[in-house]
Amino acid sequence: MTYQYELMVILDPEIDERTVAPSLDRFLNVIRNDGGTIDNVDIWGRRRLAYEIQKKSEGIYAVVNFTANSAATIELDRQLKLSEAVLRTKVLRAEEAVARVAAHQADEAKRAERKAAAAAKAPKAPAAEAAAEKAE
Repeated sequence: MTYQYELMVILDPEIDERTVAPSLDRFLNVIRNDGGTIDNVDIWGRRRLAYEIQKKSEGIYAVVNFTANSAATIELDRQLKLSEAVLRTKVLRAEEAVARVAAHQADEAKRAERKAAAAAKAPKAPAAEAAAEKAE
């Protein structure tokens, strides 16, 4: 059974950015050879990392959306991890990614509600009370 997947790859910043697409294409042939399709390849370019990976503070980011079966996805992930040019990879099923984003947004909404409720319960500062009386 085929599923929609999203792959994020962080490549070594020392490789030439012009070679990123051809090297990704070489890895993505695993998907094509197994009957999958590559829907979108988005190369973000060189970005600063949140923390150092292998003593590097930058990486070249790429996001790939594809349709494949799970065996091809596992093989793709294995080959990416064997490559020395790849710093990190993450493969997610598209449904999982959407679910994670929805859960994160729900958590943010709950935090905002609690913050608003706490602000409403907090006693007003004397300066704020004086300003409110002047407004009346």
